Amino acid sequence: MSERILIIGAGFAGMWSALGAMRVLDQQGKADGSVEVTVIAPQPELHIRPRLYEKHASKMRAPLSEIFANANVRFIKGYATAISTASNTVTYSDEGRESTIGYTKLVLATGSVLFRPDIPGLAHAFNVDQVADAAELEEHISNLGRLPESRSRNTVIVAGGGFTGIETAAEMPHRLRAALGKDADIRVVVVERNDAIGPDLGPGPRPVIEQAFRELGVETRLGAAIVDIDDNGVTLASGERIDAATVIWTAGARANPITKQIDAEKDAFGRLHVDRNLKVIGHPNVYATGDVAYAATDDVGNRTMMSCQHAQNLGRSAGHNVAADLLGVPPIPYSQEKYVTCLDLGPWGAVYTEGWDRQVKLSGAEAKKLKTKINTEWIYPPSADRAAALAAADPLRIVVA
Repeated sequence: MSERILIIGAGFAGMWSALGAMRVLDQQGKADGSVEVTVIAPQPELHIRPRLYEKHASKMRAPLSEIFANANVRFIKGYATAISTASNTVTYSDEGRESTIGYTKLVLATGSVLFRPDIPGLAHAFNVDQVADAAELEEHISNLGRLPESRSRNTVIVAGGGFTGIETAAEMPHRLRAALGKDADIRVVVVERNDAIGPDLGPGPRPVIEQAFRELGVETRLGAAIVDIDDNGVTLASGERIDAATVIWTAGARANPITKQIDAEKDAFGRLHVDRNLKVIGHPNVYATGDVAYAATDDVGNRTMMSCQHAQNLGRSAGHNVAADLLGVPPIPYSQEKYVTCLDLGPWGAVYTEGWDRQVKLSGAEAKKLKTKINTEWIYPPSADRAAALAAADPLRIVVA
């Protein structure tokens, strides 16, 4: 076979890895088929996961077939089920049929999955982790009006007060009123194990989040753990019972479990330790990127987050470096020193921060304009035009959000 760069996953990191690799092949005069860039994923589409807390979740996907075809990226439909670093092969399944494909270099870009601890009744909870999950929640909310009036029907519990939990909770009051009527006596409660909302966000944006919640009417239960979930609500470790027809689980993420098949060091979230070129330490033919990579963003100890912000640039870097490695040209070490957050706070607005200490720079309507631009423009795929798509895959083209 010709030499093959095999990429597992077509999310933000996977898509940009494919385009980044083709960009290097183009530059080096190797886009003649002597090196194949292949992507394995369930569908040739990018799921816009950062937007799944919004309405119309089923539409939060962008087609990739034309982009891949124009860039000469081969697409294989399937789910990767096994990786052998000994034989340099990947086994994948599509509609029950298993196949195996070899690789010269592998890029693992399989993303993250929702953390599901062993809590009784967790299966009763909704989530916004994947397009189908968010669409199921949306249908449930739209059907609430068919239920008899009750406090339970009108209550939503959001389990987890991190980034996703905050954005989801801030959307819920107006989504509930759209389903139940503008005068409905609705209730939205965020349950967070830590003693502060947004524990990973730090104290910088917290006053803004708290103000938004107050004005939106979102309640919080801090320092509280959910120990049981059923069709009618949750029970907290304190014994408190909160009745709710809708429970949304947002409490954390883990690297896709296929990382367990790579015999290498991992962090507490299952992410593979990589060097500055995003090569998995101890595996000369394997790269990791996006949510499965535990990577340094700078030289002062900061590490990548499981976020679209980092996944896009990790993908560009992984694609460039895996192709550079194969062709024997210099890599461009991954670096993303600037760190920002832009947290959607529903109709209230948003909050935008800069730096790892998250200093608030914008809030309210002004930050909302930026968040809207991020969500509707910056995170979407590039033009299907080959030259434009490959130019956008430059690893030095740092996109902070």
